[in-house]
Amino acid sequence: MNLETVLPAEIERRSFEIIEEELQKRKIVLPEKEKPITKRVIHTSADFDYAETMTYSDSAVDILSDLIRQGADIVTDTNMALAGINKKILAEFGGEVHCFMAEPEIAKRASEQGCTRAAASMEWAAKELTKPTIFAIGNAPTALISLYDMLVADSYRPAFVIGVPVGFVNVEAAKELILTTDIPSIVNRGRKGGSNVAAAIVNAVLYQLKRPS
Repeated sequence: MNLETVLPAEIERRSFEIIEEELQKRKIVLPEKEKPITKRVIHTSADFDYAETMTYSDSAVDILSDLIRQGADIVTDTNMALAGINKKILAEFGGEVHCFMAEPEIAKRASEQGCTRAAASMEWAAKELTKPTIFAIGNAPTALISLYDMLVADSYRPAFVIGVPVGFVNVEAAKELILTTDIPSIVNRGRKGGSNVAAAIVNAVLYQLKRPS
């Protein structure tokens, strides 16, 4: 292995060049609209499995882009995802990012209902937020299950779901539940994901929207 001399400003550009070279070596051709998102997820994780497992509903990228342009808010299931999303660019379109997990009311509701704080925070967001809302879930499968249950009960419909929780318990099943619905979504099948991946998906779209035309 040879060390490269790369200026800080060039590191990201060089990283994406390496990702593109690796994809070509693996003979993986990503759909053009999905490519910036999948490549940024690979960049954030250094894991090329995402090139095979990232799953996009029909017109998912267009729908997500339009929602952001129209000022949709974003709800995350972790403060880590909230911290990772580029709030400055999102605000330029009129959107905000919310995470209700640490709110005392959420802990109280979760205790009273015998559910996780993630599930309670999804119900809270559904009742409190009046704007179209994108849910970026990177940690808790129970958040996805809560969104699914509200949809089935016809009590709430998310505008968009990014479903990339990581883990072993109910993770794969929760993702598959979302994929059975007609909610516009980006889901990573399997066990992999995380708050960093959820933030990377949002940021990939934000950076595309911010690029000079």
